[in-house]
Amino acid sequence: MIGDRPLRICITGPTATGKTDAAVAVCRAIRGEVVSMDSMQIYQGLSIGTAKPTQAEMGGVPHHLLSFAPPQRAYTVAEYQRDARTSAADIAYRGRIPVFCGGTGLYLQAVSRPLTFAAAHGAEGVREALQREAAEPGGPETLYARLLGADPASAERLHPGNLRRVIRALEVQALTGEPMSARRAEWDAEPEERWLIFALTFLREALYARIDARVDRMIAQGLEEEVRGLMDSVPLDAQAMQAIGYRDMVQVIRGESTLEDAIDRMKRNSRRYAKRQLTWLRRDPRVRWVDVSAFESADLVAAFLIDQIRQEMQDETMG
Repeated sequence: MIGDRPLRICITGPTATGKTDAAVAVCRAIRGEVVSMDSMQIYQGLSIGTAKPTQAEMGGVPHHLLSFAPPQRAYTVAEYQRDARTSAADIAYRGRIPVFCGGTGLYLQAVSRPLTFAAAHGAEGVREALQREAAEPGGPETLYARLLGADPASAERLHPGNLRRVIRALEVQALTGEPMSARRAEWDAEPEERWLIFALTFLREALYARIDARVDRMIAQGLEEEVRGLMDSVPLDAQAMQAIGYRDMVQVIRGESTLEDAIDRMKRNSRRYAKRQLTWLRRDPRVRWVDVSAFESADLVAAFLIDQIRQEMQDETMG
């Protein structure tokens, strides 16, 4: 608790920046527990390709919202908001501090701002119709063009290739009769909690090298075998199977791509994803940037974060 507002800490940033190690160290220092903020680590069976932390990497720190959602079905942002807030409230009730960790920007926005999603509940029929349209030749381009006409403010914030978000915006428009951007004020509204948000980053070339090394590790750890196991029970058009690496390995297994080409795509798409993560986070004025390149070790990064958090807590208490 900071003052009369419950404390929430977030360690975010693009992929491959060491968020998990930093969050575990912070939790050990301040009696915290991790709440995952990764849209693919929620799924059961998706471990290697999502860089899901192992028990050893968790270091005895409780982690919430990992490996709980069946990969056969979609998991919505509204569900994440509900589940993450419930987890955080439970952690705080037990006298500990929730530490959100992950790089999914929309999850951060959903849990740290008073956004409402109830208006778009019960939207399966609308969503399925849009998904069928998206599967047609030229479908994604058609949907994005429709969004540009119906809600240009939302379209400008979205990458044309981010089909899931384009469908979501069109879905809200269809169900509520107003564009998603009309509720933009919620995105900047003050939450009930006090949020300390730290974003880890590297200089670009160092970040790309880390991303490439992570992809190589995933292949060596058996990503192809993990995907083969999922293909026995998970539809190929499931949301979980659209994650970077999974759709690429599906193409390898089906003989539609060589492993070398798939690895190249994974690295390229991971770098592009990192750029989108950075773009999203740079829009948030609350973010405190931490250049990991300026520190000699991950331990020193964690020590810096711990010092910043303790200082903030002390200043608020004294104030």
